[in-house]
Order: sequence, then structure tokens, then C-alpha cells
Amino acid sequence: MSTIPAPSTSPNWSSILTALIGRNDLTSADAAWAMGEIMGGNATDAQIAGFLVALRAKGETVEELTGLVEAMVATARPLPLAGEKLDIVGTGGDRHNTVNISSMAALVCAGAGARIVKHGNRAASSSSGSADVLEALGVRLDVGIERLGDVLDAAGITFCFAQVFHPSMRFAAVPRRELGVATAFNFMGPLTNPSLPTASAIGCADRRMAPLMAGVLAARGVRALVFRGGDGLDELTTTTVNHVWEVRSGRVREHQLDAEDLGIPRATLEDLRGGDARHNAAVVRRLLAGERGAVRDAVVLNAAAALVAYDESSAGSLTGRMAAAVVRAEESIDAGRAQSALDRWVEATAG
Repeated sequence: MSTIPAPSTSPNWSSILTALIGRNDLTSADAAWAMGEIMGGNATDAQIAGFLVALRAKGETVEELTGLVEAMVATARPLPLAGEKLDIVGTGGDRHNTVNISSMAALVCAGAGARIVKHGNRAASSSSGSADVLEALGVRLDVGIERLGDVLDAAGITFCFAQVFHPSMRFAAVPRRELGVATAFNFMGPLTNPSLPTASAIGCADRRMAPLMAGVLAARGVRALVFRGGDGLDELTTTTVNHVWEVRSGRVREHQLDAEDLGIPRATLEDLRGGDARHNAAVVRRLLAGERGAVRDAVVLNAAAALVAYDESSAGSLTGRMAAAVVRAEESIDAGRAQSALDRWVEATAG
């Protein structure tokens, strides 16, 4: 578990807010101090709102986001799970209301042999969040923290319900809701999985924030692909070209990725449009049963990115590695292994 870095000076809200209003960057330690005050319930609503707005107006840095994330992880309920772990998650906020692509990709990756510890929550800006659709599929989310490791061992996939692991977020709930604008908190969820996964595939709709998120992961020393669809999706898209930031060995490399180069045809955003949890669960079932089309193409593309992040080898071009991973993702569906992963998951959480 991460620990909150000690501030280099003795910060207070006046010095923090004065720095931000003056468009001066904070150190990681000072950002962590502010987040620690928020998570500890020691900050007023006015201080929280002022901090978030001033930070957003100035523009967050990798160092600041790292401090915020480390402080948030330090206050989370721990989930010590040994071994390699992969998370597949998006920031949300793209306002396109697509089907639950990352949840389906997680099942496909579990079917392909990856150990998935998915971090998620209920819908905030869409009709169906990951928690909503998983419940509609029969996965119980009220499993005790002490059983999540057993579920992972039995099914190859488990779920960290964000509201369970980050109860201190309640202290920022009112200011965030009343502000009604995106803040740093909108980008911290995918970076604060309490199991500290060794690999991540993260979609970010915000073009400016995506490379900053990659920078946080690079500082942590994990493997990751952070990506943004050129159409604004917080997923890899099949409608146009994607921007990808690959994190390896503490370094970030930027790529462009076109699904057409992998033999995946163009689609439209309307082809990927979703609905409520019941509707999206039906889409999941049809995908796992072998239905082809634009949804399957998008899921396979995103699952392939996650498998590339999970793979310890980085030999060859990103396009070449993605092409090999696409084959693995398709086999997971066609051989029924993704469906089996869901069946095992439902059974493991039923007790």
C-alpha cells in the first residue's frame, strides 16, 4: 500500500490556494497533503471546491496528480492480492452512452487467461456503469472484501466496488455534485484500484489528461496502455484513429492506432450506443454467445489492448502486438472461454 509523501514544508489551505490561483504548480507532497485533508474529513466544502476549481483552472500536472492518487490509495481499504493483476477501466464522461465495452473486454481477457481485478462503480454520466451491468448479469457485488481473493482464484476475475474501498470520498461528494464540472477526481478512479494492479488498460476521454494519467502509472512502475478514441470515447474506438500512451519500465511512448490496420472495419458511434443495465446485459450475453458486428469488434479491440498491457514482453511494434492479441481475444469468445469466465464469476459470488 502506498503512503502519503511528507510535505516539503508546512502547507495550509491559504498557501495551497494562493499558489494555484497564481498558476504555480504544487509539489507532489503538497498535493498529497491537500488530498489527505480532504480524505480525512478535515477540509470544509469551500476549501474542497476552491482547491478542485483552482487546480483545474491552472491545469493539473503529473506530479500533482501523483500526489493526489497516492493520498487516495493510502486512505483506501487495502486489498492485498498476490501475483499479476490486470484492470480494464475508463474514466467515463465521454457522454456518448455506449455499451459497457470495458466490462465485456474484462470478461474476454479473463477467458484468455489474464487475472482481472476490475475497479468500478455505478453509472455517473451514462445509463449503465460497470457495477450496474454486472449485477444485471447475475454477479453479486456485496461479496465481503475478505472473499474477493477467493473469487479471483475461482473465476479469474473479481470486482472492486469503488464506493466500498474508498469510503472517504464521501467527504468530497457535496462539493463535487454542486460544482457540476469535471475535476481531478474524475480521473483518479482508474488510478486508485486498491489491489494495485501490475497492468492496466485505461480509457480517458480528456485529451489533456490522458498523458498525465500515463505519467502517474510510469512513476508507479507498472505496465499500461492509456488511450483515447479520436471521436472522444474513453475507449479504443473503431470509428476513427486512436491515441495511445504505452507505459513500460517507467517510460511513456505515444502511438496512433487505427483499428483498420488490424483488419477491423469502421463503425459509427450509433453502432456502439447502449441503454440501461438490462439492455446492456443483453448485449453482453449476445456477444458471449458469438454475435458478430460492431460491438464485438470494439470489445475485441479493447481486450487486445489490455492483453498487450498484461504481457510482460514489449518486443515488436504496437500494431503487431495488437494484431496477435486480437486473435487471442477472438478465440476467448469463440471457444466459449469468456462465457465460462462469467459463469464461474456468477457462481463464485453466489454463496
